[in-house]
Amino acid sequence: METNSLEIIIPAYNEEAAIAGLIRDIRKALGDNCRITVVDDASQDKTAEIARANGAGLIQHPYRMGNGASIKTGLRNAREDIVVLMDADYQHLPQDIPLLLNQMDKFDMIIGARDFSKLTLRNFANRIYNGFAGYVTLFKIQDLTCGFRAIKRKEAQKFIYLLPNSFSYPSTLTLAFLKTGRAIKYVTINSPARKHGKSKINLLKDGVKFFLIITRVATFFSPLRVFLPVSLFFFAGGVLYYLYTFFAFHRFTNMSALLFTASLLIFMLGLISEQISQLRMDRTET
Repeated sequence: METNSLEIIIPAYNEEAAIAGLIRDIRKALGDNCRITVVDDASQDKTAEIARANGAGLIQHPYRMGNGASIKTGLRNAREDIVVLMDADYQHLPQDIPLLLNQMDKFDMIIGARDFSKLTLRNFANRIYNGFAGYVTLFKIQDLTCGFRAIKRKEAQKFIYLLPNSFSYPSTLTLAFLKTGRAIKYVTINSPARKHGKSKINLLKDGVKFFLIITRVATFFSPLRVFLPVSLFFFAGGVLYYLYTFFAFHRFTNMSALLFTASLLIFMLGLISEQISQLRMDRTET
C-alpha cells in the first residue's frame, strides 16, 4: 500500500501530552507522504495548536460532540482512498499500522484485535459483546469495540449516517460492514495501557450503550436475529404453562393464550422488519 493514498484520522480531546509524539511516530512508521488529520473535539488544552505545529491537518469542532462525531467529521473530509482510524492516547501503536494495510487490496476493512485473555471485568464485557455480535452477524468477532482499523474511504462514507456520536462507532461500523456483505479481517495488535490521562469510557454507562447499539444495528440489518429468539421464548413459555395447567387443572388458560399470541405477534413483526431492512439495504447500495 502506497502511503500517498493513505490518510490517518485521529479524533482527539485534551490529548496535548500525547499528540505530538503520536504524529512523529506515525511519520517514522509510514514516512512523510501519508496525510495525518487530527479532529479536535473542542479540546480545552493545546491539542489543536500542537497538532498543527507538528504538521498534521486539523479540523476543529466548535463544541464537544463526541468521539464518534469526530470520526464522522474525519470521514466526511477524508481525501485519500484508504483511511486508518486510531486513538490519540497511544493505546493504538503507529508501528502496528502496516499490519492493517498489508491486505487492503483483498478486504474492505481490517481491524485490530486486542488480547482479552486476561481475566478482568472489561475483558469479560468485551467477550460478551463479541459473542452477541457474532450471533447477529454469523461471523467470528474477535474485537467489536476496537477503534483501530484501516478502511476503504468510499465504503465507510456510505454508513456515516448510522454512526453514533459516542465511543461506540466501531461496533456500528463493524456490524454494518458484515451485514451488507463487505469483507473484513482481524489482525492481532498490541494494546498497552495509556501513558497519559485517564480513559474517557465508563464501563457501566458506555457498556449499556454498546449493548443497545449492537441491538439497534442488529435490528436495522437483521431483525429476525433479534425478534425470533424473543418469539421462541414466549412460545416456549406458553407451551410450558399450558402443560402445567393441563395436568394440574385440565384446562387451557388465558395466560397460555396470551403467551402464544405474543409469540405470534413478535414473529410477524420480525418478518415485517426483515422486509423493511432489505429495502433499506437496497437503498444503501444505490
